[in-house]
Amino acid sequence: MNRFKGKVALVTGASRGIGKEIALRLGSEGATVAVHFNRNEAAAAEIVREISTAGGKAFAIGADVSKTSEVASMFDTLDRELEVHTGRRGLDIVVNNAGISPVLTIEETTEGQFDEIFAVNVKAPFFVIQHAVGRIRDDGRIINVSSMSAVRARPTLVAYAASKAAVNGMTLALAQHLGNRGITVNAVAPGATDTDMLPDSIREMLKSRVALGRIGTASDVANIVVFLASQDAGWLTGQLLHASGGQEL
Repeated sequence: MNRFKGKVALVTGASRGIGKEIALRLGSEGATVAVHFNRNEAAAAEIVREISTAGGKAFAIGADVSKTSEVASMFDTLDRELEVHTGRRGLDIVVNNAGISPVLTIEETTEGQFDEIFAVNVKAPFFVIQHAVGRIRDDGRIINVSSMSAVRARPTLVAYAASKAAVNGMTLALAQHLGNRGITVNAVAPGATDTDMLPDSIREMLKSRVALGRIGTASDVANIVVFLASQDAGWLTGQLLHASGGQEL
């Protein structure tokens, strides 16, 4: 299936976990994928190799997206790479997946930790989208990865929950702002998902709270993101989809 043939996608935080699965799926269905990484260049290169070996197109692009200067440089690099790989500039799909989720109560959270969480989880997608708006083609797709922590009580993830609630508000405002260009903006809120961000100590407890009786996988979440990136989701915008298997219904 080549639902994304001729499309260009940028996936942040794509060197592992959910972002990796999203990049692989988009690449397998025809998109040219910019595989963003922060520190793990080798992992990003391996994803590019997997996509290319399967007949797709991809390239890796590094940046600390919590820093606006690096976001700007990333998009300059993106423009150059796209001219090499596709012969033209421009985007069709932006997936803001990069994020951090330190386990901290309000008493344990320092100002530095709070600032870092918001820099990665809120500031980064905000300025990634700001730079993408002038590059994304009409009828494009923006998908922000949020969290069920923003809509369920999580005392040990209080700053993280607040940051993802900000992402939800951003998603709603941008859906209205960009709707006249046919660009949809949606958010996906994963529940308990089997990645290295999920502490082993709470896996069994979380599984017992999921209606479908298991922890989600990165592929489960990627399936929903890829759907939102497709033409089939063209009548969905400003939505927050719970990718949780029915967690805490």
